[in-house]
Parts: sequence; structure tokens; C-alpha cells
Amino acid sequence: MNPTEPTIQLPGGWSTLSPSVDWTYYFIYWMSVVLFVGIIGAALYFVWKYERSKHPKSEPTGHNLPLEVGWTVAPVIFLALIFHWGFEQYVSMTSPPADTLDIRVRGRKWSWDFEYPNGGHSPELHVPVGRAVRLLISSEDVLHAFFIPVFRVKRDAVPGMYGTLWFRATRTGRAPFYCAEYCGAAGNTPAQDGSYAGHFNMRGEITIQTMQEYLTFEESLLGPHPGESTADWGQRMYRENQCFTCHSTDGTRMAGPSWRGLFGRQERMSDGNGVTVEENYLRQSILDPSARVVEGFQPVMPTYRGTLNDRQIDAIIAYIRTLH
Repeated sequence: MNPTEPTIQLPGGWSTLSPSVDWTYYFIYWMSVVLFVGIIGAALYFVWKYERSKHPKSEPTGHNLPLEVGWTVAPVIFLALIFHWGFEQYVSMTSPPADTLDIRVRGRKWSWDFEYPNGGHSPELHVPVGRAVRLLISSEDVLHAFFIPVFRVKRDAVPGMYGTLWFRATRTGRAPFYCAEYCGAAGNTPAQDGSYAGHFNMRGEITIQTMQEYLTFEESLLGPHPGESTADWGQRMYRENQCFTCHSTDGTRMAGPSWRGLFGRQERMSDGNGVTVEENYLRQSILDPSARVVEGFQPVMPTYRGTLNDRQIDAIIAYIRTLH
């Protein structure tokens, strides 16, 4: 099935689900246009034709039973058809094939984490073209919603429960995804790139690749890239896990402490105790961020337990040590 081209109302359709969704949408749209023009046109015509000044003595003519039955039954038929088509699509969109590629999706303030079948984690979503993919979606904090417009799929990420959606991409390329549920903001201080931490950061791009390209990407998640030092890998983890939305590297105060000059610094905690920032403290802050919060900051950081492995945490710490 070929992808559909974008229109003024809808983006291009890149999944096998798109044509049926688009057909139903345009049927409802054009039916609404025809009915709007017909009803408003008829109303204006009768206002003109039966203007009181032209018919000062006209009297009501009573009921027209066939007409009243007609305008009651006809909409019911259309609504029944729309319900039937919509229910068919709902069943199709919630009944994935048996051979899906399963990817775990976790929403958190304010980023997405994707866990692949080999155990690798990434804030980027990569999928193979032509293969049915099932996303198992949940939230670690508040209500989010994972939305991929070109696939015509969206599902809420609800704390304490799982949601699923599936699709089969029909072309390679890159397309945006979003959080479609407002999930709050961290404050008014921008990151180094000018962005702000909050709901509007929960967006990204899905990359549709050939199967071989996808397998190469999946394998790359388990370690540094060729020629990449541990600190360089940590810097990549800083970007990919969107740590920059809360922690600057130039000393700017944001939702969390700046990483510039952080290692070896004496920090005062919210409970009044002091701590020297070293490997153990940084590891605890990544895995259990609410245990010891720096004074003057709110405990808004999510845990990365189960998202970052020991080697990735070591790489992030190595990167922090370079930020003098």
C-alpha cells in the first residue's frame, strides 16, 4: 500500500491504517459541507421567499409528516454508517498481528524513553519499514499522550497502566511525533539552546528505516559509537536523554543544578545537610533523584532506573567531570 500525499488538512499517510482513516474523515467533512450549504441555502431561500412584507396574511399550514420523518431518518442512516466504519477501524487499530516488533515506550516529564527488544534504550524512535510494530506505552508520572500524525495513531500514557498501539509503515523517512496531552512546565528559565523545559519538549522524530538499518541502530544502543570516548558518549547521553532541559553546562540556573563545575563541589541539601558531589552522589541522583535534593530546587527529576545501565551512568559522570 503506497503512502498518501499530504493535503491542506492532513499530513501524508505513512501507514497501512492511513487510507481508511482518511477516507472516513473526508466523508464526514464533505457530508458536513454539503449539509451546511444545503441547510443554510434553504433557510436563506425561505427567508427571502416568505418574507412577511410579501405575505402579510399567510397562516401556518400545519405539519408535513413525510418531510419530518425524512429529516429524522436520513441522519440516523448516515450516523449508523459512520459508526460502522469507525468501529471497523477501531477494531483494526486495536488488533495487532501476531508477529509484531514490540517497543516499550515510557513518558516522563519531559521526555520519552524507548526500550528496544535487545534491552537498549533511546529517546529516539526507530522502526523498520513494512514490519508491524506494537508500542507498549505507560507513564512514570502524569498523563501524557503519544501521537504520530503520519501513522494516524495516538494513545494516552496513563500512570499505573499500559496502553498499546500498532502500525505498519509504508515508506522510509523521518516524521514528527508529539505529546498530545498538556503535562506541565518546569519554570521560566530557558536551556542553552533557547528551549524551555515542559510539555512542549516532549516531541521528536520517528525514523523509518530498512530492516538492516534498524538492526544496526538497535545494536548501537548498547555501547559507545566507534572512536567515541567515554566522556563523549556521556555527552551524547546528555543530549539524547534531554538532560539539557533541566541542567545547563554553562552555569545557567535551570530546573536542576548546572553541571558546570559540579563535580567536587560542596552542595547544601534541602534537609540542611551538606554533600560533596562525587561518583556515588551522582549515581544516586540519577537512579533515586528525590533522595537528596539540592537546596533551592524542587524534586521534579524522574528516575532513570531501568533506563540507563551502569556503563551509561559511568559515561555521564565522566562527561560531568570534564565540565570545569
